[in-house]
Amino acid sequence: MKNALVIVSGNANPALAQKVCDYLSISRTQCEVKRFPDGEIEVRILEDVRGSDVFVIQSTAPPVNDNLMELLLINDCLRRASADRITAVMPYFGYARQDRKAEGRVPISAKLVANLITTSGTHRALAVDLHSAQIQGFFDIPMDHLYAAPALIEYIKKLDLPDLTVVTADVGGIKMARAYAKRLHADLAICDKRRNSPTETEVMHIIGTVENRNVLIVDDMISTATSVVDATRALKQRDAKNVYICATHPVLTGTAVEKLRKAPVKEIIVTDTIPVGGKDLPNLRVLSIATLLGEAIRRIHKSESVSSLFV
Repeated sequence: MKNALVIVSGNANPALAQKVCDYLSISRTQCEVKRFPDGEIEVRILEDVRGSDVFVIQSTAPPVNDNLMELLLINDCLRRASADRITAVMPYFGYARQDRKAEGRVPISAKLVANLITTSGTHRALAVDLHSAQIQGFFDIPMDHLYAAPALIEYIKKLDLPDLTVVTADVGGIKMARAYAKRLHADLAICDKRRNSPTETEVMHIIGTVENRNVLIVDDMISTATSVVDATRALKQRDAKNVYICATHPVLTGTAVEKLRKAPVKEIIVTDTIPVGGKDLPNLRVLSIATLLGEAIRRIHKSESVSSLFV
């Protein structure tokens, strides 16, 4: 007999957790997260989870450190409450861009965070569109890496865009852009950029044909929005028609919203891995990945294959 399926979430994205529960037709287990005056976090699970198969839905999104600490404390709380298995479901995995030593005397933060999550009591992990695929190997526990592409591509197909070219905002995103282009039967182009600082980039060349074509810029996340906005302007200068932006994670830090509002973009398509409440962008379209997460959770709980979801 399978142990009871339990869904718990912190404060990172309770709306997404509720949508997953709706898909699974179960109630979300109540979890109380409080903060002391000095900023310390207190966690309490308000229902019995002994012997349960628990999935903790918690993006480590901004504020990254607060949400990460919530996840670690929830995991420890569940472990001490005798949960049978704990799976950390991280729609967005923070610190993912610090996945290697780009220079001397710097940490590999993504590996450290993976270690912290494992040590806190997690038996499995699940994430969506990791910034670097190798992060999956940073975990010493089973790690399922899902992709939001099916939900995004389904919506883009409904737009029925003629003369479509898929563009990657930088050379590192070629693999993702190629996958989108193949499934959308579109052409492929590449923006070759130079990074002048952590927040400033410059588009040097565009490899491929974009003149008089609809363009879809694809990326895993929009953080400061500098890269995608620079790419958008460079594409319009080369006589692209309508420009669309498609990204899984709407991090949208700093002045990203202002940059996107002023950019010549027809539509910005993202998912709800990170809440975008209060982000006033009239051309922002948010798609839900609740069905994808819910189905992955159902299959893991029932010990069924999830490989068909890795597309």
